[in-house]
Amino acid sequence: MESVASGESWPVNWREVLEARDRIRPYLTPTPLRRYATLDAAVGHGIEVWVKHENHNPTNSFKARSALSALTALPAERKARGVVAASSGNHGLGVAWAGSLLGIPATICVPVGNNPEKNEGIRGFGAELVEEGRDYDESVAVADRIVRERDAALIHGTNDRHVIAGAATLSLEILEEKADTDSMVVAVGGGSQAVGALTVARQLHPGLPVFAAQAEKASAAHDSYHAGRPLSCASAETFADGLATRNVYAMTFEALRVGLADFVTVSEAEIAEALRLLLRTTHNLAEGAGAAGLAGLRKLGGLLSGKRVAIILSGGNIDEATLRRVLERRI
Repeated sequence: MESVASGESWPVNWREVLEARDRIRPYLTPTPLRRYATLDAAVGHGIEVWVKHENHNPTNSFKARSALSALTALPAERKARGVVAASSGNHGLGVAWAGSLLGIPATICVPVGNNPEKNEGIRGFGAELVEEGRDYDESVAVADRIVRERDAALIHGTNDRHVIAGAATLSLEILEEKADTDSMVVAVGGGSQAVGALTVARQLHPGLPVFAAQAEKASAAHDSYHAGRPLSCASAETFADGLATRNVYAMTFEALRVGLADFVTVSEAEIAEALRLLLRTTHNLAEGAGAAGLAGLRKLGGLLSGKRVAIILSGGNIDEATLRRVLERRI
């Protein structure tokens, strides 16, 4: 691992980010980075909002990058034995898609009651779906068990340097396209997007502040950041299921702790309002996790006055029932 100035370890280095980009480039094209005058006006404070449309990836999520980065890095003998992942949806979709693309058998573990449309998508890519556990964290334990039983490769959604390097490629595209970006606001579940952004910023734009936002109903990383030590939550009951984790992760927590400019939480209502705002101003559909960065930007507000701020519409895989609740303002 690369060292940071404070002496802490850094989970991924610049070379690994460039190697990840080279591995995924034959399969994925850069996603759009767009500015919308109506969104700028709604956010206010003279902020230019630049939206990175990761919802335009093949699985409608940035997780296509990280999964493909991890699977293409596996040696041939590991590919033949198959891969296993735990997911609330988007990581599972990414691993299932990448597995189908590369001919690697994939098993995806999701919690009982998981987003039914994400489950359907995972099966549609030909992966085996295992529904077990009350939430994502319990599905991780199920995946660990299956890995031991089958001698398969675990593709963890956060604790994998190739996953983090793959996630970093989206921030690499942002800063290569718009080098005058003043700051970034990134949603955090496990933290791969944010650590990816920090890694790229350190190389291409030293001193660029990266802010994080997390659902207040799944606030383990936020609480840990402010406490300066790892904490867990008893539950993670947020409609932003891509952020629904009760714990922090070994490969991302220290980098988040030493690297972030600030970390805020956003309420369910604030995420829902950001989702509606993205739909109205960009005419792109976001899921809860995909709207949390915008919710965080609005929460930070005047702190970023007059700045050019990049946010990530990280995914658009919201199920119909939840979308209806959001649009009817029942969230």
